[in-house]
Amino acid sequence: MSDCKRAQEISKCLQLAIMLEVSAEKPGNVSFASSFAGTRVEHFLASAVAAGSAFQEAAYRGIAASKGRLEVSEVGLGKLVKVCVSDIAAWQRGGNTILGTVMLFVPIAAAAGMTASLKSGQLDLAALRRNIDAVVKSTTAWDAVRLYEAVDIACPSGLGGAPDLDVKDPNSKKRLLEENVNLFEVFKIAQGYDDICFEWVNDYPITFDLAYPYLAEQLKSKPLNMAVVHTFLKILSQRPDTFISRKVGKSKAVEISADANEILELGGLGTEEGKKRLSELDVKLRQKGNSCNPGTTADLTASALSVLTLSGYRP
Repeated sequence: MSDCKRAQEISKCLQLAIMLEVSAEKPGNVSFASSFAGTRVEHFLASAVAAGSAFQEAAYRGIAASKGRLEVSEVGLGKLVKVCVSDIAAWQRGGNTILGTVMLFVPIAAAAGMTASLKSGQLDLAALRRNIDAVVKSTTAWDAVRLYEAVDIACPSGLGGAPDLDVKDPNSKKRLLEENVNLFEVFKIAQGYDDICFEWVNDYPITFDLAYPYLAEQLKSKPLNMAVVHTFLKILSQRPDTFISRKVGKSKAVEISADANEILELGGLGTEEGKKRLSELDVKLRQKGNSCNPGTTADLTASALSVLTLSGYRP
């Protein structure tokens, strides 16, 4: 397979993962059945399409790094995230849709390009994880600046108040370069209150140790929508959503995690009581004046789906 074709295949896997994630009817999130004011499922689908070229470039650079044509530090994760976010903004008018997912997927794309396939044709997931770790640890101060610029483009809610190098502080970009703070170090600062950053600096444990194994097991006996929703609930039950924590407080996020755990214990979408409680949670998360979108959990669910599609899953 040519390098270009391999990079295209990796990109398609990641685009598919985004589409599968948004297609599942997860509580408090956009799906074909639900929307937010100004943000609907078509905005997410357009985002998945628009992200493809940046994912492909990330994969191609990963391939180049694996063949010695590029240093790993030259992959340029920050610029790739910025380009991806710019492309997404140009192709839909629903605001910030998948910034967190892009931040997780660009390192995955680059690492997938660096990773050989097994004899079965599936990606070597242990090697993929090692390569993700290598590529995020090789980031530069310019990667950090470009990612801050990507955040400026996406304008996500729920940011601000960081103990240092706050993304909303106009002086932060200058300091990143002057103090030579790379993106990995920035995410170390933020890992305590943002699970996207936590994934980056801890070898993607939520994706590989919790979400993907659970998703793969669910798919052995359950249809895709049920498996994805249950995976979403599993993540949420064990990891209080950090977007909710920043927006309305940690106690509310912990309460919602307890709700997710109760739904799973009731059988989730496999029982009438589970379905009822899931519907009640969805209403609770969408209450006016106290809207709680588990957006980080959705990003982590997409990350698990990306590992699934890279492993060869096709719907």
